[in-house]
Amino acid sequence: MTGRRELSPGARTALPIAGTIVAIALWWLATIVFDIETLFLPSPPEVVDAFRREPTYLFEGAWATLWGTLVGFGLAAAGGMLAALLLTSSRLVEQATLPMIVAFNAVPKVSLVPLLILWIGYDSRTKVSLVVLIAFFPIMVAAMAGLTSTPADLYELTRSLSASRLKTYLKVRLPWALPQVFVGLKLGITLSLIGAVVAELQTLNAGLGSIIYSTQQSFDTPLAFAAITLAGLLGIALFYAVVVAERFAVPWARKIAA
Repeated sequence: MTGRRELSPGARTALPIAGTIVAIALWWLATIVFDIETLFLPSPPEVVDAFRREPTYLFEGAWATLWGTLVGFGLAAAGGMLAALLLTSSRLVEQATLPMIVAFNAVPKVSLVPLLILWIGYDSRTKVSLVVLIAFFPIMVAAMAGLTSTPADLYELTRSLSASRLKTYLKVRLPWALPQVFVGLKLGITLSLIGAVVAELQTLNAGLGSIIYSTQQSFDTPLAFAAITLAGLLGIALFYAVVVAERFAVPWARKIAA
């Protein structure tokens, strides 16, 4: 069975750009054909005007959102990897703690924001805490899936070489798990940005979420769309930053998947 057809570098660059242009054109056409008022759906030029009107305000908000996202994601990644290592190293620990972790993950994280505000306050720590809570579980589960997917023949090889448990983890299990780990990281970075914006909507702390909330008072829908667009661009940039890191960390993974 052959893998998917590999696109040329030019096609990989051109196709997303073309898709974006078509989507913007359809959006603009819809506002003209259906004569949609700016209050409900601004046209692309009106969103661009909002960028020009408040560039400093928007980019300061984007920086605050980016900072909270990266700090929370870093903590979630470190905690998720550590939890995965602990849970996969001992069957007893996994059986004792995993059900509680799954139960906690089932709780809607947005419902925890009032408690976080009560415990921490309205500062950026609440935003970071919500990001950690949202991104931790997917990263941990993906890392666990990778750490427990090592082929049996590789285990037999390490035993025949009398490798210690630590060396087996570092030389065999962890490298084999990296593709799955990056699946969790790519999901986690996207969820981290969502968590940061949601926290800003609730706490009205600095960031794109607070800008979106403030537009409700002034009915400045173009500015809200400008903030949403910036959040989307941040999401794209962060996701592909993890993709690039994956290419450098596990360049052999694509050859295996092909």
